[in-house]
Amino acid sequence: MDLFLQQIFNGVMLGCTYAIVALGLTLVYGILQIPNFAHGHMYMLSAYVCFFLITVVGLAYWPAVAMSALLLAGGGVILDRLCYRPLRHLPHGMSFISALGALIVLENGAIAIWGPQGQRIPNPYPGVIDAFGITMTEQRLLVIVVTIVLILLLQLFIKKTTLGSSIEAVAQNQEGAMLVGINVNWVSSMTFAISTGLAAVAACLVAPIFMISPSMGSMLGMKAFVICILGGLGSVPGAIFGGLILGLIEALGGGYFSAAYKDVFAFGALVLILAIKPTGLFGKEVQGR
Repeated sequence: MDLFLQQIFNGVMLGCTYAIVALGLTLVYGILQIPNFAHGHMYMLSAYVCFFLITVVGLAYWPAVAMSALLLAGGGVILDRLCYRPLRHLPHGMSFISALGALIVLENGAIAIWGPQGQRIPNPYPGVIDAFGITMTEQRLLVIVVTIVLILLLQLFIKKTTLGSSIEAVAQNQEGAMLVGINVNWVSSMTFAISTGLAAVAACLVAPIFMISPSMGSMLGMKAFVICILGGLGSVPGAIFGGLILGLIEALGGGYFSAAYKDVFAFGALVLILAIKPTGLFGKEVQGR
């Protein structure tokens, strides 16, 4: 039972990380109907920016997290303007190619600056808590708590602010939003800023727990897409529950079988769920346009 509870805790922590990253990805998809294939590499860059701010600049942990989120939010705006906005009215394959170019530049830029070897951010909360047979580090608990706070704040932002209402309007009908005076380009840029800002916070939270490397964005980006498809493309609740489901599957599969096959369990679950419900857990049938 102790092993089961421990793996549940580990799975929830992983799932929270995945959920934050997938939330940003699903927000962008809801606006542009185009998956941001460079999202995982923006996550990777966030971890290295936080590493640089702490180890070289000398910032404390939380100021470094805040600065990383702000810098990557600006990077998200630049990504939108360079890779997606000029190609918005072209076939989606062009945006895919542009995003591939961006992720190659990001990964090789990180290798050129920091090298191919892994790095680790000093853990600001190394304490350990034992409760109910579960060994919990303070940093892992922090990941869960911050994720809950971010999800609540994001929901309040979308439902209670003008920009949040504009994002919902553009996601539902771009042409209709333009007709009522909403600047779609501005909303798109702000959505990218929020998306990459969320990815930056997730990266900074887990960087003291796991090693960071230039290649870490590839698998994380792929898993974020799995989560979005699993939950239903464009669905915010789907991203949250999809992230938790994927994290639990990985943790339980790795704990009871083999950690070497945890990704196999995750992608196998995707195939199984989509075979039963092709639109994802929270997805809706696409209507003719």
